[in-house]
Amino acid sequence: MATRIRAAKAEDAATIVRFIRELAVFEKADMDEVRVTAEDIVRFGFGDRRVFECLLAEVDGEPVGFIMFFSNFSTWEGRPGIYVEDLYVTPRVRGEHIGFALAAAVAKLAVERHCPRVDFSVLDWNPAREFYHRLGARHMHDWLPYRLAGQELHALAASGPIEVG
Repeated sequence: MATRIRAAKAEDAATIVRFIRELAVFEKADMDEVRVTAEDIVRFGFGDRRVFECLLAEVDGEPVGFIMFFSNFSTWEGRPGIYVEDLYVTPRVRGEHIGFALAAAVAKLAVERHCPRVDFSVLDWNPAREFYHRLGARHMHDWLPYRLAGQELHALAASGPIEVG
C-alpha cells in the first residue's frame, strides 16, 4: 500500500465534500445541516480569500482521507497557530496509520510556520479520542466549547451599536 499525503487542489472539491458528508454520517449529524458544496470549497479554499487549507491522503492514488485546517492566533503566545476543523479517514483503511500521517503532516507545517500549537475539538463519544491521546494531545478539561450561530448570531449582530469598517 503506497500512502501519499498531498495538498488538495480545486479539482478535489467534490472529494472533499464527499469526505465531509461521510464524516457527518459518522458523527450522527442531521444531513440537512451539511450545506457545503464543491463551489464553497473552491471559493474559500482556493479562491482569492483562502480561509482554509486541506491535505488529502491517497492510497495507491485513491483519496482515502483528509484533514482541513486554518490559522488561528494565540494572544498569549503572540503567534499564529493551526486549528484542525476536520480529520477523516474512510473506514476501510482505518488502522493503517493514515490518520497519523495526516496529523503528522499538519504538525510538520505547524513547526515550519513557527506555530506553537495545533488545536482541535473532538466529540466526547468519539472513539478517536484515544487516537489523539496516542499522538500526545491532551484534553483541555478547563476549556469548554461555545458557539454563537443562527438566530442568536443575527440578533446579537443587529443589536451592536458600533459600525465596523
